[in-house]
Amino acid sequence: MKKLEIGDKAPAIEAKNQSGETIKLSDFKGKKVILYFYPKDNTPGCTTEACNFRDNYQSLVKDGFEVIGVSIDNEQSHQKFISKFDLPFNLLADDDQKIVNDYGVWVEKNMYGRKYMGTARTTFVIDEDGIIQHIIKKVDNKNASQQIRDLAGKR
Repeated sequence: MKKLEIGDKAPAIEAKNQSGETIKLSDFKGKKVILYFYPKDNTPGCTTEACNFRDNYQSLVKDGFEVIGVSIDNEQSHQKFISKFDLPFNLLADDDQKIVNDYGVWVEKNMYGRKYMGTARTTFVIDEDGIIQHIIKKVDNKNASQQIRDLAGKR
């Protein structure tokens, strides 16, 4: 799989959300999609990022965005995460790691000298036609929504 770049067609997605419903990226044709990949439910950085999207969700929707989170956690984990933090958007369960591989965010990580495979925190902003407009690799968890607004020219 080649590395995704701005201007590429976003790879198709079909996965279950926290409620067991099948969600496809194509369901959002005509909307801008914030597709954010995060390592794990209920961890400090991931919670900060998710809550930032929650706190700015209404204004993002008003600007035509749909927010979708993806991690390799299962549906039950996503349900608990959503319930605990009152998240108003879909979280997709990528427990077979297909989506993280298709988007090139399943990478070797290194913590305290130990190497392991995991999800690189990355956000893709996809336009109404399914084209990648922005790729944010250095996500500011506390200001994730503002990073997208700055790139999209919104204040």
